[in-house]
Amino acid sequence: MKGHSPPTSRQLQSVEMQPCPRVRWWLAPIVVCALFPPTAVPQTNRAPESSQEFLRRLVVAAIERTHHPVRYVSAYVRIPYPGGDVPADTGVCTDEIIRSYRAVGVDLQKEVHEDMLQNFSLYPNKRRWLLAHPDSNIDHRRVPNLMVFFGRKGETLLSSNRAEDYSPGDLVTWDLGGGVPHIGIVVDQKSRGSGRFMIVHNIGEGPKMEDVLFSWKITGHYRYFGPGL
Repeated sequence: MKGHSPPTSRQLQSVEMQPCPRVRWWLAPIVVCALFPPTAVPQTNRAPESSQEFLRRLVVAAIERTHHPVRYVSAYVRIPYPGGDVPADTGVCTDEIIRSYRAVGVDLQKEVHEDMLQNFSLYPNKRRWLLAHPDSNIDHRRVPNLMVFFGRKGETLLSSNRAEDYSPGDLVTWDLGGGVPHIGIVVDQKSRGSGRFMIVHNIGEGPKMEDVLFSWKITGHYRYFGPGL
C-alpha cells in the first residue's frame, strides 16, 4: 500500500473548526458554509441480533462505502435532524463512520446529540470550540466528540501496537501530528503485505480501504454496537 505523508504546517492551520483533517500536500481553501439539505433518512427499528452479527453487517457497510466517490469537503453545513447528512458526494473521515452506522440502522447524529444534551460538560465543545450548547449539524462530525461518545456508550479497548488486538468492526482514532485527529474502522480484509486487518477511512481521497492501522499515533480504540445491544 502507498504510504501517507504527515500533514504540513499549512494543513495544521485552522483545523480546529473542521470535523477532521484533509491530509494532502495541495490543501485547497476551506469551503464556505453552504446549505444542501439532503433527504432525511429516518432511523429504522432494529431487530434483535447478536453483537457479532451487528459488527459483521457494519463491516460490510464500511467496505461498501469504498465504492462511492466522495470529495473531501470539511465545510460546516446545516443538515436536517434526525437522519441528516451532508451531500452524498462530499464528506470527511467522520462521515464514513456515520454513513456506515446509518446503513445498519444506527443514527449517530441522533445518538450523539441526545447524549450531549444531557452531558454537554463531558464533551470538549466548550473548551475546544467555545460552544455553549450542542449543535446537531456538526457535533457528531467531530472526532473528539465521537471519542467521548464511543467511550461512554460503547467499549473502550486497549490501544496497543499489536495487530492482533484489533478486530473487524473496531473503531480507531489517530493523531496525525500536531493534535490533528482522524478516525477509521477496522474491516475483515487483510493486507497481503503485512497480514493486518485493513482500515476503511477518508483522509482526503474519499473512502479507501488501506493498511494504515499503525501509520499514525493511535489515540483511541473502541467498539460500539449502537443503542440496545
